[in-house]
Amino acid sequence: MYAGRRESSSGKGLYRSRGGLFFGVCKGLANHLDFSVFWMRVLWVAVSLFTGVGILFGFIAYIVAAIVMKPEPVVPFASDSDREFYDSYVSSRTMGINRLKRTYENLDRRIQRIESIVTSTGFDWDRRLAQGK
Repeated sequence: MYAGRRESSSGKGLYRSRGGLFFGVCKGLANHLDFSVFWMRVLWVAVSLFTGVGILFGFIAYIVAAIVMKPEPVVPFASDSDREFYDSYVSSRTMGINRLKRTYENLDRRIQRIESIVTSTGFDWDRRLAQGK
């Protein structure tokens, strides 16, 4: 790790950096490869200029990389399930929202089941309070 560089909050994955100069592609690649951001930018410009494909191709490739790469998460992942949810949400926001909706629907069903047991006529509050249970 180079001095002054922030550890990527994303861990292993390849993500665009939120703190990059222009879409964060070079900084994201540098974090993923554990490479200096300055040298990654120099390398990108050098490859674009001196490979014969030209600056226009390098610029187009950069824009395509910015579109294809997922943005770096704001908060570090606590577990692999967090990473899985983030990747599914970034890939398809609809899929991520549906996953959240299913989770909350399952929680709601559990709470309703608990409420139905506690508020049923068979649940004898007086007897339980008298026995101290």
